[in-house]
Amino acid sequence: MGVEAGKDLLLKLGDDGAPESFSSMAGLRMKSISLNARTIDVTHADSLGGWRELLGGGGVKSCSVSGAGVFVHAAADAEVRTLFFEQALRNWQLVLPGFGTISGPFLVAALDYSGRYDGEAAWSLTLSSAGQLGFEGV
Repeated sequence: MGVEAGKDLLLKLGDDGAPESFSSMAGLRMKSISLNARTIDVTHADSLGGWRELLGGGGVKSCSVSGAGVFVHAAADAEVRTLFFEQALRNWQLVLPGFGTISGPFLVAALDYSGRYDGEAAWSLTLSSAGQLGFEGV
C-alpha cells in the first residue's frame, strides 16, 4: 500500500434499499478504522519452551470506526442522529484507498457534539461492528 491521501478514506452509509446504495457521510475531517481480534490463550504445562500458544481462528473479531467533522449536510446529521437514538443497525462501507472496502452492519455507539463560541459546530461518532463484515480488496 503506497502513500494515500487521508481525505480518500471514506465512510459510506447504506440506504437499506434493494439493491442497497451507499453515500459518503458529509463533513468528516478525521476518520479512523480499527480491526481487532480477541485471542484465546491455550497455553498449558507442555507448551514448548513455556511460550504462549493461541487458538487459531477462535477469537472474536470486531471493527470500530471513529470520525469527526463539521456540519455541512443536515440530512446526514439527521440520519446519524436517528440511527443513534433508535440504536438501529445499518450497513456501512469503509473505503480504504489502496487497500479495499470493508462492509457490513454497524451500530452508532457514540455521538458527540461540540463547538467553540468563535468557531463552527462539530460532531464525532463511533461505529461498532454488529455482525459479519465483508472485505473486497483493490
